[in-house]
Amino acid sequence: MEHTAQPEPLSAAELAAMRRSMTNGRMALTRRSLMRASGAGVLALGGLSALSACGIPPAGRTDAGSSDDHSRQEKRVAFSNWTEYIDVSDDEKHHPTLEAFTKRTGIRVKYTEDINDNDEFFGKVQAQLAAGQDTGRDLICLTDWMCARMISLGWIQPLDPANLPHAYTHLSQQFRNPDWDPGRAHSYTWQGVPTVIAYNKKATGGRKVDSVGQLLDDPKLKGKVAFLSEMRDTIGMTLLDMGERPEDVTADTFDAAVARLQRGVDKKQIRRFTGNDYLNDLSKGDLAACLAWAGDVVQLQNDNSDIEYVIPEKGYTTAADNLMVPNKARHKENAERLIDYFYEPKVAARIAAYINYVCPVDGVREELAKIDKKLAENKLILPDEEMASKSHTFRALNAKESKEYAQKFADLTGA
Repeated sequence: MEHTAQPEPLSAAELAAMRRSMTNGRMALTRRSLMRASGAGVLALGGLSALSACGIPPAGRTDAGSSDDHSRQEKRVAFSNWTEYIDVSDDEKHHPTLEAFTKRTGIRVKYTEDINDNDEFFGKVQAQLAAGQDTGRDLICLTDWMCARMISLGWIQPLDPANLPHAYTHLSQQFRNPDWDPGRAHSYTWQGVPTVIAYNKKATGGRKVDSVGQLLDDPKLKGKVAFLSEMRDTIGMTLLDMGERPEDVTADTFDAAVARLQRGVDKKQIRRFTGNDYLNDLSKGDLAACLAWAGDVVQLQNDNSDIEYVIPEKGYTTAADNLMVPNKARHKENAERLIDYFYEPKVAARIAAYINYVCPVDGVREELAKIDKKLAENKLILPDEEMASKSHTFRALNAKESKEYAQKFADLTGA
């Protein structure tokens, strides 16, 4: 097939956005507890120079993805994931679900937490995948927009449905058919990361804050509002409030959302754009309301009864991290068996109880209730049908759009 879609070096605005994301944004959050400090982002910064330089040759599309599968002869699988993004034992030395998988199947899991950022990881494996080489990884977990990029480059293997009966049966409807991977031919969702509105009812005088429009226009909230420094989350939520779909974002609708937010900046309605450093300000009441990641809200509500959240009537955005098998992986079938194992409700419940993100597995509620009834009733972990129907995703951007949009958002936020 023709070689297309050449990856380009990141622009200054994109690099700056990555640094923000890793130091106090979504990428910096440990997946177990968003209140913990994580050194992962700091470690990942070392990879930025390699990404921004031209030392890695341009990578074109390659469809030489399949290779001899050694799964039957080599009972192992190498799984790369984000930091603290799976269940661990009380002594933090073991991963119970992975050990149970090995006990059942005989397949040993080499589990590595070496994904600190989507772009940094892309730079780490780009040269090997472009050259049609094995990365040493059988299963990787990346965010939807990066998954779209890697699939479009031909670097991800199609999955065999015969090895994924639980995944096919139990994948939640809201994650079933992303536009970047129709029918989930190459990927399955690991966890969802929704953006919602959070507010401190003590700081608002008991008033509910239920829309982005209210965040931007309510004079009683002036100077006590924060939006996120993650572009897709802030622009996506603003687009929805304007009656636009982030799935269909264009240059014109993007510019309109930026202009809407700029008015909020100019009249000092917006106090600042934040990463997860809104946590303390919202808890203390220095911020009355803000856009927030759902995992944060779960954690904050455990410690502060004044914290409430709202799913706006016009909808909310959900990013997702997804499991994929890269080209030339030696143990594709073993990786597929591991994906399918994660979609067994009992296993998914154990992981959801630890992570507190949106679980993409239908039928998990009863199992999660056995672990923690409160978590099983939490819509931020198990959305009901009404909430799930309001979820939207920001479409994958091409390289030109990514640079242009990142620069415009950087100009807005002063980053």
